[in-house]
Amino acid sequence: MKQEIEAVLQLLRKHEEQVLTEWLAEAGSASTRTTDAGRRNMRSEAEEILRTLREALQAGADPEAFQGPGWAPVRQSLEALSRSRAAQGQSAGDTSLFVLAFKRPLFGLVQREVPAAQQMPAVWAISLIVDRMAQWTVSTYQQTREDIIKRQQQDLLELSTPVIKLFEGVLAVPMIGTLDSARTQVVMETLLERIVETGSRLAIIDITGVPTVDTLVAQHLLKTVSAIRLMGAECIISGIRPQIAQTIVHLGIDLQGIASKASLADALALAMEQQGFVITRTK
Repeated sequence: MKQEIEAVLQLLRKHEEQVLTEWLAEAGSASTRTTDAGRRNMRSEAEEILRTLREALQAGADPEAFQGPGWAPVRQSLEALSRSRAAQGQSAGDTSLFVLAFKRPLFGLVQREVPAAQQMPAVWAISLIVDRMAQWTVSTYQQTREDIIKRQQQDLLELSTPVIKLFEGVLAVPMIGTLDSARTQVVMETLLERIVETGSRLAIIDITGVPTVDTLVAQHLLKTVSAIRLMGAECIISGIRPQIAQTIVHLGIDLQGIASKASLADALALAMEQQGFVITRTK
């Protein structure tokens, strides 16, 4: 395949600007990035990929071993492309099509400038290289999207479990939605950090917004309470509705030793009493 690779390399050296222009035209016809900034960004991406590809071919990198060290700069430029497109919300298909559009200008040059007997081997070499490049962008894109989704999920977890300082020495965590292992871990870590930061001695966990309480949810609550106590603080669970109370009793879950109240207002009143505050009406 060395002869075919040399032929492709010669075409890139001789017609680099033409290849770049035709590639961008082919890719742009199917792209929604029609702004001037989008076109400049596309050109920058294409130039970088073209540069690293030419250097890899000059160094004698084997297309059959695309994951080898000789192709590392090409893979890095494709990874940068995938990360950029994923961050912009474009699909893996659009990213792959951008790379595959590179074939058309090269095929045209092969047809015009390569002897007939060498055209099919050259076309095969081009297809092999570009297809491997496109596959790499898809793999990288998928991994990037997974990382983005994980970060977003983590951010949502943190936003959905705020720790509020009600007054001196008392924190509150209003829980809304399903309480699972991942969310419990976030609640526990955030709450313990805030207990240390504020020196609070009491934490209210309000489960008014938790739709159902089963054995797993109760275990998560017990773990959180245990962690709070290990930090030298105490806990009050509020939002124990009649249905939840019946469920807890039916499941045989032992919440003895844990203060619980039907509403957040009741829990707040108990917290103020435990902290030595007295509420009086002025009128």
